[in-house]
This record gives sequence, C-alpha cells and structure tokens, in this order.
Amino acid sequence: MEDKKLTHINAEGKAKMVDVAHKPFQLRVAKAEGFISLNNETLSLIRENNMKKGDVLTTAEIAGIQAGKQTSALIPLCHPLPITKIAVTASLTESGVKIVSEARCTGQTGIEMEALTAVSVALLTVYDMCKAVDKNMCISEIKLIEKTKTDIE
Repeated sequence: MEDKKLTHINAEGKAKMVDVAHKPFQLRVAKAEGFISLNNETLSLIRENNMKKGDVLTTAEIAGIQAGKQTSALIPLCHPLPITKIAVTASLTESGVKIVSEARCTGQTGIEMEALTAVSVALLTVYDMCKAVDKNMCISEIKLIEKTKTDIE
C-alpha cells in the first residue's frame, strides 16, 4: 500500500497552507455533482416556476457559480485560484434536483474544491428556496466525478 503523507500539516501536526510555488502551471478541470430529493408538490412548483421565492433552478445555478468563486474565502487552506470557468447546471429529475458543476483554472493546484463548493451551495439554495413547502428534503451524493490536469505547452 502506498504511503499517503498529509500535506496540510507541519511537523508539530498543526494545519498549514501548502506551498505550490514549485509546481508547474497546468490546465486543471474538475467536475462534481450532487442531489436533493424533493416531494412531488415541490417538483411541480419548480417545474411550473410557481415557487414564491422565484426561479429555483436559475437561482441555484447562479448561487453555485458565486460560491465557487469564493471557495478560498470559505475553506481555510484553499489557495485563491485564477478561475477561468465555473458552470453549474440544475436539472429536475423524477425525485428531485441534480446539480452538476465544472470548474477550470490555469494554475499550480487543483480546482476540485471549487467544483464541490459550487454544487454544495447550489443544493443549499434549492433547500432554502423550497423549505416552506417541503420539510423532507435531503441533500446527498455530493461527489467529485472527474479531475484532470493538462500540461500547458
């Protein structure tokens, strides 16, 4: 089994930010997804755009983009990144809303936390907008689905 060394702690076991200065600049892409289960009444209200707080899917997408851009301010050891793209898509399913995000940057460290943060906040936005009519919502299955890095020529 490969020895996995924790990179975000110092010799005394205290949290630290990793120095990435030695790493090459690469195109980095991460995709994430998550789900929120909703009851049939809530799904109908969203589908018909009759939720009192407004357009749930569009609002969730915008909230996810905004959150992804703020990741380094929200998660203590994340580096601020030169983000080139964050896309968030919210879609209705038979039992809820699925959120998918893609985040891109050209930098020296990954972009997966931005993709995951975008999904998480988009799902929380759906929850917030629907909480008055649905008391049994459940956010689940938040996960990274792809992460790539490509050398820049």
